[in-house]
Amino acid sequence: MSVVFLHTADWQLGKPFASVRDDAKRHRLQQERLHAILRLADLVKSSDAACVLVAGDMFDSSHATKATVSAACAAIGTLQVPVLVIPGNHDHAGPGSIWAQEFFLREQQQLAPNLRVLLTPEPVILETAVIFPAPLLRRFEPGDPTAWIRSAVEDPGVPAHLPRIVLAHGTIQGFGSVQEDEEGASTVVNWIDLSSLPAAAIDYIALGDWHGTKQVGPMAWYSGTPEIDRFPKGEGNDPGNVLKVTLSRGAAPVVEKIPSSRFLWKELAWRFSDDASLDLFAARLDETIGQRCDEHLLSLSLEGSLGIEASGRLEKTLESWESRLVRLKLDHRAAIAPSKEEITALTQRAQDPLIAAVANQLVSDLAGDSEDAAISRLALRELHAACLA
Repeated sequence: MSVVFLHTADWQLGKPFASVRDDAKRHRLQQERLHAILRLADLVKSSDAACVLVAGDMFDSSHATKATVSAACAAIGTLQVPVLVIPGNHDHAGPGSIWAQEFFLREQQQLAPNLRVLLTPEPVILETAVIFPAPLLRRFEPGDPTAWIRSAVEDPGVPAHLPRIVLAHGTIQGFGSVQEDEEGASTVVNWIDLSSLPAAAIDYIALGDWHGTKQVGPMAWYSGTPEIDRFPKGEGNDPGNVLKVTLSRGAAPVVEKIPSSRFLWKELAWRFSDDASLDLFAARLDETIGQRCDEHLLSLSLEGSLGIEASGRLEKTLESWESRLVRLKLDHRAAIAPSKEEITALTQRAQDPLIAAVANQLVSDLAGDSEDAAISRLALRELHAACLA
């Protein structure tokens, strides 16, 4: 018997996106996480998936708002196939968790009767597969949450002919959550020891916690988050996907990565060599972003130096892009370096002796990297702009 299912994780519904200052843009990011669930409905139909497995962190917090709970349940209800979820470290099933709250249970029953939250580490036998869930009952689990599975796969009550799927949320070596102990040393928590799971008795390991899509073993995958929620973190990080898995007992899984993210998170580093490089920078920005400005978030790092006039044009360019983009994360270390012509034009103004005197004083304070020097450069730029007005 074979089964087709969708593997996803780390929806983190209700994520605050506090670094986005604009309320409307922040709301769009939050809503798109819900829209990503709605887009799963088409994928369920086109792939003929029997179920959807969510490997933890459906919510961003164990105390999600009622509005988030209702919206999540309504979206899940549209999938029309069983959706099996385990708690992760963000929405762990500790005392007072979202999963036990009366409001969640009521909305689940009314809006998402197809949603099943797996809170107990015991085999779940479906018509087409057996699920071995490893729910997190607290945020930081010092032991291996999958340890119980090593003996459970030998239980004679588990059908031998059905594909077997481990559903877990945590880290293998090099990935996932890290906690600091009382002495400040970093320790790995929620650690999943893949090598201890009996390979012959398991057909697929569906993992959550790492937000990029990655295969970490012959039958083990992180699906990553379906809607990208952060800037790239190192090589090999590939978020924004859902995994379609075709599985048979005793056979290697067939895994298809399906892009699912709408928003695009990009990085760009640029060093200004002279004023002419400003036009090259503007062209590079246009090339990087294209026509979909309102679907991009950009982490931009600037170095080098520009003259006064070019620096002013740069500020206007950045102002426009900050308005167009969902978010502009800016690391602006490009210095203002007035040209000889610009300094002469300000300091030798016979018709404006006061402006010349102020300019000469500012020029005398330009040397070095002190805060006063930086203020003087900005003041010269404003003075230059005023003189040209």
